[in-house]
Amino acid sequence: MNNPSPIVAALDIGTTKIGAIIARKNENGRIEVLGIGKADSNGVMRGVISNIDKTVDAIKLAVNEAKKKAGVEVKKVYVGIAGQHIKSLQHRGYLMRDHDQDEISQADIERLISDMHKMVLPPGDKIIHVLPQEFILDDEEGIIDPIGMSGVRLEADFHIITGQIAAIKNIERCVEKAGLEIAEVMLEPIASAAAVLNKEEVDAGVALVDIGGGTTDVAIFHEGIIRHTAVIPLGGNIVTEDIREGCMVMKEQAEKLKVKFGNAIAAEAQDNAIVSIPGLRNREPKEISLKNLAFVIQARMEEILEHVYYEIRRSGFEGKLIGGVVVTGGGARLRNLQHLSEYIAGFDTRVGLPTEHLQSASNISELNDPLYATGVGLVIKALENPIPTEEPKYEAPVFERAREENDYENVYEDQEEGEVASVGSDSNGGSWFGNILKKGREWLEGDVRDFK
Repeated sequence: MNNPSPIVAALDIGTTKIGAIIARKNENGRIEVLGIGKADSNGVMRGVISNIDKTVDAIKLAVNEAKKKAGVEVKKVYVGIAGQHIKSLQHRGYLMRDHDQDEISQADIERLISDMHKMVLPPGDKIIHVLPQEFILDDEEGIIDPIGMSGVRLEADFHIITGQIAAIKNIERCVEKAGLEIAEVMLEPIASAAAVLNKEEVDAGVALVDIGGGTTDVAIFHEGIIRHTAVIPLGGNIVTEDIREGCMVMKEQAEKLKVKFGNAIAAEAQDNAIVSIPGLRNREPKEISLKNLAFVIQARMEEILEHVYYEIRRSGFEGKLIGGVVVTGGGARLRNLQHLSEYIAGFDTRVGLPTEHLQSASNISELNDPLYATGVGLVIKALENPIPTEEPKYEAPVFERAREENDYENVYEDQEEGEVASVGSDSNGGSWFGNILKKGREWLEGDVRDFK
């Protein structure tokens, strides 16, 4: 039995929502979610922060809700990053070693990765991730893990992910203004993959499609290695906008129509089904045909999936994806989306839910939604190598501590009607705090002087 891991906090800054998750890994190795918080995101467009103050307010709201449910205080968060500014490239690096008899160590791998961070990038770009793919040792190719082997020339192919410095700085600024520190910034599709993909799929070859509010992220895996990443600047919000214009309704009504009655395949929608939308002031209600609504949605989702299929072809792994396609994110909740994906791309498709790694009793019903894939994935990646920080502590409220000692009757002892109880007073020797000291001297041994 392992001891429970440190508590970590993840922050998913999305276009439509900002989510916060506080969790830890229990003694059985399962992830136990302690608290979840969510707030509407009004300061983010297509994954990029467009309004600092609104984003800060939403972060505070989501994190405070998660902290209240978890009963812990957090200062450091693992933050996801996405947006159309994200780019990826392939690069090869090499390292000449002094002695061919010495074993290759992790330090040699770190030196290769460090050299990649010295690459010359376009102005304004910054490296976010350097992901080793395959190694070549003295012309021997196809090595996945060279540690412990011997050789002189060590080469490696790297998948490098970059983003705009300004976009990264804006995320850092928002998190800091919310009173938090960033433990690590992580690409969101990599985090989502950790939550919804299993080892067999990653080895066999699979394309993860994370359909968010502002962008659609694609990550392709094969033989356990990430091979290709891409960001498509189309997401669920543009579907909502199409509904707003096509059906001539308000944006809030268009979003509700999409979520409650939307269908990705128009042929599956009922022919004569109609939904009534309340009209504006002194106007008649508007009737919307669910068939027409599905036609609007299908047209835009076909466009998004065609872009996904183009990225799969561009990666060169079109014929190697035995695991097919896994769709996740808020857009994956659309009815019949997986069938449309199978028709457009020609791959078996399933919807990825982020509950595989979670403890069954750990808010699993609330998290059984592709909307939380990125947040849960950030927690999973954070718990793999948690940054050594002091574990958040929870100080129970005064009244709650008295209740635990079965002494809550004395909280208001000797208190006049309408008078506020004094938390730290023990001058009369008969207050509730004095009784707790008497009953729990072992618990407070050595600290009694501090409470006088």
